[in-house]
Amino acid sequence: MAKLHPLKAVGLVALVGTLVAIIAAPSPQLRKHPSRKAVRIWHMWSGEWKEVVDDIVAKYNASQDKYEVVPLSLPEGAETKLQMGIAGGDPPDAIVEWNPVIPTWAQAGLLQPMDELMTPAERAGYDRDAYPVVKRIGIYNDHIYGLAVGLNLSACYVRKDILKEAGVDPETWVPKTLEELEEVGHRMDRRDKNGNLTRIGFMPVGFNALAPAYGGGLYDWNGKQQVTIDTPENRTAMRHSAEARKRLGFDDVVRFQSSQGSDFGGAWSFIQGYYGILMDGQWRVEQLRKYAPDVPYRVFPLPPPKGGLPLAGSTGGNFILIPKGAKNVDGAWDFVKWWNGLDDPNTAADPFVKMAQMPPSRAVANTEIYRRYLKENPAFAVFVSMLPSRNIQPLPPVPYQLFLSDKRNAAEDAAQRGSISPDDSLKRLDQQVRAEIARRKSLGYPQ
Repeated sequence: MAKLHPLKAVGLVALVGTLVAIIAAPSPQLRKHPSRKAVRIWHMWSGEWKEVVDDIVAKYNASQDKYEVVPLSLPEGAETKLQMGIAGGDPPDAIVEWNPVIPTWAQAGLLQPMDELMTPAERAGYDRDAYPVVKRIGIYNDHIYGLAVGLNLSACYVRKDILKEAGVDPETWVPKTLEELEEVGHRMDRRDKNGNLTRIGFMPVGFNALAPAYGGGLYDWNGKQQVTIDTPENRTAMRHSAEARKRLGFDDVVRFQSSQGSDFGGAWSFIQGYYGILMDGQWRVEQLRKYAPDVPYRVFPLPPPKGGLPLAGSTGGNFILIPKGAKNVDGAWDFVKWWNGLDDPNTAADPFVKMAQMPPSRAVANTEIYRRYLKENPAFAVFVSMLPSRNIQPLPPVPYQLFLSDKRNAAEDAAQRGSISPDDSLKRLDQQVRAEIARRKSLGYPQ
């Protein structure tokens, strides 16, 4: 096959990027405020959530008369389209992302550092009010590249009716330790006459949540700020993860989960009673409210293992970014601040409530609108109460995040299957990451 000349390849990329930009450009005929400066925003929400985003944008556009935000939903291929748009010299003015891309894109020079756009007062407000985990996710090399418009945390959803079967008071019981939680969970397991699982009392917690609870994790946030893998704390967490799955039977759990249907609407396995206690995200509160209001349940944070750390776990989120080469950085920044609540938390409270999203800062959480929402949704308030914790960890802020995440998942899977010991799985993971760092350095990357 004939090879494409390098210059022609660059030209082709630029041409494709230009075509993407043309397709994504807002038509003047479709704009409601053509006299204003357009701010093009890409996001990945679709369906009913697209409608919510459209409503948020409409409220921003009605709040001022200088800019018009024009949203575009790109449920598939947003990352590729963004890079093509940048190559073509016409990216959007902002993009909302929930995949772990910030360090990779920042190192590649694709993002505008937001701390360089902040006034001293805005930076002081961010440092004062943003939750610890918010500050950890949106950074790379001590720069802020993303502001949160949503965070994800996990806590224990408990079926009160199933808990009562285990002889535990479903209204008051809150386990003090992970071991106590697991013991009660064992009582709720059910199998048929052939030994097949028909209900899991407590679905075992994975390494991602356990490592911070044991005082470990994949990054030293409070010390040398570097990746940490084969440590005593992480080995304990990986052993716990493997042993918990071994007790139920790895293949038994796989068969059990594969027999269940959709995770959406009223078909969610927790709603159907397949679990007594299940770790899941805050968005399930809204799902339960809409599709299963009669299901009796409670929510509480994962308790620490004996001697471990409370309110620990992992997180991700939705972050709004400003690409390098954006035509209207000022307009994008104005919208970013408005949605995040950096300047005025009251403007952000309504969007966060409408999307059933956790607040990025104490200031937003303390608004009257958000406090009212939490009073009406006490289960959701449990998640918000976890946000001040410094024991919640996102992926390390390194440009090989996806590589690290994939290899970590593979290491845990191998340990749970019993194909390798938990300790050896971490040793191998450590070797893989060191090799990847060396490979990147050989290619000229700083890390």
